[in-house]
Amino acid sequence: MNIMINYKFYLDNGIVDFGRGKFESAIEYITKSIEMKDDFSVAYFYRGACYHSLEEYDEAMMDYSKAIKLDPKMTDAYYNRAKIILTRKDIQAPKIENAIKDLEKAIELDPNFQDALYAIAAAYKKLGDYHKTLEYIEKLLQVEPDHIYGKALKKLILQKYII
Repeated sequence: MNIMINYKFYLDNGIVDFGRGKFESAIEYITKSIEMKDDFSVAYFYRGACYHSLEEYDEAMMDYSKAIKLDPKMTDAYYNRAKIILTRKDIQAPKIENAIKDLEKAIELDPNFQDALYAIAAAYKKLGDYHKTLEYIEKLLQVEPDHIYGKALKKLILQKYII
């Protein structure tokens, strides 16, 4: 009982500090929580989000992967892991296909996940697959017809790449 209270105390304080932008402090709290209970996906997810915010991408990827291993239905962990792959500037040739797999899983779990739909469209654009880009933009616009970025990307693809 006491261990559970301590575990919750540390996790809750870590989440609060994360929300306040105190990422280093949040990592310390959440790490203590994980030391007491190492099989809770939410703790790894939030610690990964802290590392992600600090641009410590390798650590974030490990924590997101651990969160997914513990809870294969953690939609946001798939999305965040994909976003790291797609936005890292310190890797010459990111494995966009791995990001697409994560985004496909996030969309499978939540077909209306607008950020994932847009991100996968952008990933296919990076690969030069403009028909797949449009396919996902159409799915996005079915969910949110007024999605500004989706509409802009569709217009760009149609005007510049598909004639």
